[in-house]
Amino acid sequence: MEDKGIPKEQIYQMLRKYKEKDLTHRSGRILGSMCTCPHPVGVKAYAMFLESNLGDPGLFPGTKALEDEVITMLGQLLGKEDVYGHIITGGTEANLMAMRAARNLKNVENPEIIVPKSAHFSFKKAADMLCLDLKMAELDDDYRMDISSVEDLICDNTVAIVGVAGTTELGKIDPIEDLSRICQEQDIHLHVDAAFGGYIIPFLKESGYDLPEFDFKLPGVSSITIDPHKMGLAPIPTGGILFRERKHLEAMAIETPYLTEDLQSTVVGTRTGAATAATWALLKHLGREGYREVATSCMDITHKLAEGIKEAGFELVTEPELNIVPFRSPEITVEELAQRLEDKGWAVSLATYPRSIRVIVMPHLKAEHINDFLKDLETITGD
Repeated sequence: MEDKGIPKEQIYQMLRKYKEKDLTHRSGRILGSMCTCPHPVGVKAYAMFLESNLGDPGLFPGTKALEDEVITMLGQLLGKEDVYGHIITGGTEANLMAMRAARNLKNVENPEIIVPKSAHFSFKKAADMLCLDLKMAELDDDYRMDISSVEDLICDNTVAIVGVAGTTELGKIDPIEDLSRICQEQDIHLHVDAAFGGYIIPFLKESGYDLPEFDFKLPGVSSITIDPHKMGLAPIPTGGILFRERKHLEAMAIETPYLTEDLQSTVVGTRTGAATAATWALLKHLGREGYREVATSCMDITHKLAEGIKEAGFELVTEPELNIVPFRSPEITVEELAQRLEDKGWAVSLATYPRSIRVIVMPHLKAEHINDFLKDLETITGD
C-alpha cells in the first residue's frame, strides 16, 4: 500500500496493463468456459445497484422487491410460480444451500447424499463443510446417472439425491423424472443442479427440442440451482437457488439481531443487489423470445461444430444434447491435443470422464470463431 496516493489516471493505466494479460470472451478464443460476455443491459443495471446490500434488505427495499420478482420469474421458467429462494454468488453456493437445507430437515446421524459421478465438484465442498458422507452413483452408457446404482446406494441416512440438468463436462441431462419418482416414494430431498441447463433447456423445449423434464413440474423436485451468469448473460457473480417450499429456507435460518431482517438463510451475509438488478433487467429486456434466440443460435453453432470436428477426423465422445461438444483424437492424447490447441491460441478445457476436450458453445462464440477453430483443428495432427 502506498503512503501517498497515486493519481487516478495512473491507476487506470496500471490496471490496463494487468487487464491486457487476461483473455476475453469477446475474442472468441475462450472455448472451455460456461461464462460469457455479460449483456450490456445487465452491465448497466449492475452498475446502478453497486451499493445495495441484500444482506440488509430493510435498507434496500427496492432491491429486495427486485429479488422477489426475479425469484418468481425464475420459478415460472422452471415450472412453479410460488417458489422460495435467493440470488446468490453462483452454483457452488446454491448447491451448498440445497444440501444444507436437506440435511437440516432430515436431521439424522451420519447424513449421506447421493450424486452422480458427473456431478460438479461443489458437492465435494458441500460434503466437507456440512459433514456429509458423499456417495457417487455410476453413470449409464450415455453418461447419465444410472438409476439402478442410485437405488443401491439409498439408505436410511440418505438426506438428498442430486441430479444434473446439463452436466459440466458433457452437457447431459440426468433422468430427473425417475429420480423424482424415487424421492417421492422414499421422502428424500431431490436437488437438481441446473446451473448450466436452467437457462437453456426451457427455451430449447419451447423451440421444439425434445428434451426431458427436469424442473418443478416434476413433483419430487425439492430445489433447483440456476446460474444467470452462464446462459442468462448476467455479470459474474450471479447465481440462483430455488426451493419448492418455504420450510427449506426456514431450516437454514439464523437470527440476525442487529440487521433489518430477523432471520437469514443464505451462506453469504453481505450480498450484492447488483446481480439481482442485472438478472431482473435481462429477464425483462430479452424475455422468452430473446432467450429462445440465444439458445437456438448456440445450438445451431454447436451442430455445425460437431459436424466439422467429425469431418476433420476427430471422434465425438457423445452427440451433443446441449451446447457442449466433447471430442478426442484417434492419433494423439487428449493432453497433447489440448497443448497444440493452446499453442494456436485456443483456451480449451479437459473433461475427466471420459477424457476428452470439451468445447462449450456460449453466446460469445460466433460462426466465424468456429470456422477459425475448425481450420486450426484440421492441421493439428500434422503439426
